[in-house]
Amino acid sequence: QVQLVESGGGLVQAGGSLRLSCAASGRTFSRYAMGWFRQAPGKEREFVAGINWSGGETNYANSVKGRFTISRDNARNTVYLQMSILKPEDTAVYYCAANRAGYNIVLSATSYDYWGQGTQVTVSS
Repeated sequence: QVQLVESGGGLVQAGGSLRLSCAASGRTFSRYAMGWFRQAPGKEREFVAGINWSGGETNYANSVKGRFTISRDNARNTVYLQMSILKPEDTAVYYCAANRAGYNIVLSATSYDYWGQGTQVTVSS
C-alpha cells in the first residue's frame, strides 16, 4: 500500500505559477507510474499529466501542453507538477495518483490504484 499527500495549492492570479508536490509513502514509489488529475465543480475528473516509472516518458492533456511540467524525484518519493501561465480555467482540485503498472502512462482515472486527498488551485482573473 501507499499513501499520497499533495501540497502547494493556493490562490494565484492569471499568468502566474505554482508548483504542486505529491509525497508518497512506501518503498516502491520508483516502480509506479504517476499522474496528476483535476476536477472542477460540476465537471468530471480529468487527466492533466502523467509520468512513467523512470521519468523518461511524460504525457499531457492538450489544454496544459507548453504550460505544465510533470517531474519526479524517486530518491525523495515525490512527484511534482510545475504550472505556469495559469488561466482561470485551470481552477480545480488537483489530485495525485499512482499506478502500480509503472512502465506505462495510463490516462484513465479508473486505472489508478492510489489517490491523494487533493489540493485546491484557484486562478483569479
